[in-house]
Amino acid sequence: MLSLMIAANGFAQGVIDVHSHIITPEFVLALETEGRVMDEGFPLPKYNVVNHLKWMDEAGVQTSVLTLAAPQPSSAEVVRQTNETAARIKKEHPGRFLFCAALPLPDVSKAIEEAKYALDVLKADGIKLATNVDGQYLGAPELDTLFSVLNERKAIVILHPHRPEPVNKQVMKQTPLAMQEYLSETTRAVSNMISRNVLARYNNIKVIVPHCGAYLPLAIPRMKSLTPVMQTNKMVGEIDYEANLRTLYYDLAGAHSPEVIRMLLTITTPDHLLYGSDYPYVAPQVLTKSLARMKDYLSKEPDLAPLRKMILYQNAKWLFGQTGEKPSIENAAQKMIVRIAEIEVYPQYLEEYLAFANEVDRLSIEREPGVICLYPMQSAEDSCLIRILEIYASDEAYQQHLKTPHFQKYKQGTLHMVKDLKLPTMKPLDPKTMKLIFKKQR
Repeated sequence: MLSLMIAANGFAQGVIDVHSHIITPEFVLALETEGRVMDEGFPLPKYNVVNHLKWMDEAGVQTSVLTLAAPQPSSAEVVRQTNETAARIKKEHPGRFLFCAALPLPDVSKAIEEAKYALDVLKADGIKLATNVDGQYLGAPELDTLFSVLNERKAIVILHPHRPEPVNKQVMKQTPLAMQEYLSETTRAVSNMISRNVLARYNNIKVIVPHCGAYLPLAIPRMKSLTPVMQTNKMVGEIDYEANLRTLYYDLAGAHSPEVIRMLLTITTPDHLLYGSDYPYVAPQVLTKSLARMKDYLSKEPDLAPLRKMILYQNAKWLFGQTGEKPSIENAAQKMIVRIAEIEVYPQYLEEYLAFANEVDRLSIEREPGVICLYPMQSAEDSCLIRILEIYASDEAYQQHLKTPHFQKYKQGTLHMVKDLKLPTMKPLDPKTMKLIFKKQR
């Protein structure tokens, strides 16, 4: 039955969701006992594995990475129970779940003990860290020993914002945490780590930043510009921004869009972008539509189309050790077909030919995601000499283009108009620049 569902939902393309949450009965009971269910300003959603799998099957998600939701439980025992439950779920549903274990911070010694148990015994796929626990923010010096342990094990760390400490309860009522403060919390925690070179010093750790990078695309340039002033006043030391930023990955849970992805690409590279849902905090039907919308613009936007597979699953597969080949934009660009069609038209048919050519170019760009560019040009010296720059995402996209009704209409309608035709295939000298061609004019 599972194999049929996999085939039906296109799991060959294997969407991997790096941002989903597990909410266990033990976790909920502990929060109820402590009177902390509403610590984050909104109720916890209900969770069970059956419903999670149902949504994954409907949306075409192959694998989800589970992390413990906010708030942080006070009991180390509850943290242990949650991690063991996540490990059991992973074992019972091979290939469908990974998990990043929670730690009982702010007790660093207990957190180190749990990290070792989770990674070495439970075989956790990584560690989940809150932006802060009881005011102990990531980047604090007392956490260096924990980061040293995680660095030795080359751990993946998934961050998630928690309620800031201290918190202004009136502000929480006016603007719920998830709407704004969570973004500030994430930015604050990552900025703290960067300012102390935590990520540069423990550079075997790979850190996934949630919610489209929060405010980091705006914060990083500001931090860089202010660093000399801060150093003059002895407020910070040397900061290796490039080394810190190389360790950061970004999930696209939340308000993703082509514009957000382009903004993230000002501080990172395409191989560091990952799909995330935030299940079960968003209604399943909304998540399904959101994923469909992402797939749509990742197919239609010329500068983002080469990143589609990377974002939806290839980057996550490499990050979590499921494939040995690291995805790259160069690989995607190398699959493109680039040619310059050299056409000579009989003078008496020139006007009629141009009408055909303009129509097929327009329809191809509008209707075919794999047609990245069809750019017709006319020689200034001889108007009957036509050149068309053609870029297709792959040979498969090109072959599909040849079968479309609008191309067939063009081909059959202009056979008698063309005096000479050459279709030399070109090879890009700099594949890395391919993704920038159309972006500059936006």
